[in-house]
Amino acid sequence: MIEVYSWPTPNGHKVHIMLEECGLPYRVIPVDIGSGAQFDPRFLAISPNNKIPAIIDPDGPDGRPISLFESGAILLYLAGKTGQLLPIETANKYEVLQWLMFQVGGVGPMLGQAHHFRIYAPEKVPYAIERYSSEAQRLYTVMNKRLAASKYLGGRDYSIADIAVFPWLRSWKNQGVDMSDYPHLKGWFDEIGARPAVQRGVDVLSEQRKPLTNDAARENLFGARQYKRPGSR
Repeated sequence: MIEVYSWPTPNGHKVHIMLEECGLPYRVIPVDIGSGAQFDPRFLAISPNNKIPAIIDPDGPDGRPISLFESGAILLYLAGKTGQLLPIETANKYEVLQWLMFQVGGVGPMLGQAHHFRIYAPEKVPYAIERYSSEAQRLYTVMNKRLAASKYLGGRDYSIADIAVFPWLRSWKNQGVDMSDYPHLKGWFDEIGARPAVQRGVDVLSEQRKPLTNDAARENLFGARQYKRPGSR
């Protein structure tokens, strides 16, 4: 059984959804990032970047255990393990992979910054709010244009590219976006959100999510602890 070290965030949801879609048995180990659990040495041993999610698969390649961090890498691993949600044909596979990289390198980081400056930053910085809200709108436009021409982000079939992007768009209101401005994307979003496996995936640990309203949680996520050098006090 795969062990999933996670929390109910977009990157955590990506892996929960993938496991549900593939029908793999898994056990979730909560990593409360607001309380600082991501800095526990036992978690850092499998996720040295102190970010969720991470997995341990006792039945890895050649029957040996494997641990992985980074949600994009985990999606690729699970697709390879199961032979699902990533095309075998070379051209189609790379069509999916480019949109997976689009999420990993663009959608996640940029929408994350939009969330931070619009919702969580201790002071309102107009330039940053405008910068990342505009970038969110630009990314939504890119996806809307793609989905005007393609049923799914990676092509004709549902894939890990769709799984990677979907959780990040669930908070579109917090990103300075009106989803109704992007009708092709909205149609895709509604279809993906109606999938039973997606609904089960986003429900994982949902009862444990808490608002980031206290200084300790903000320090663990955004404060100096993130930048503390090993061995320093």
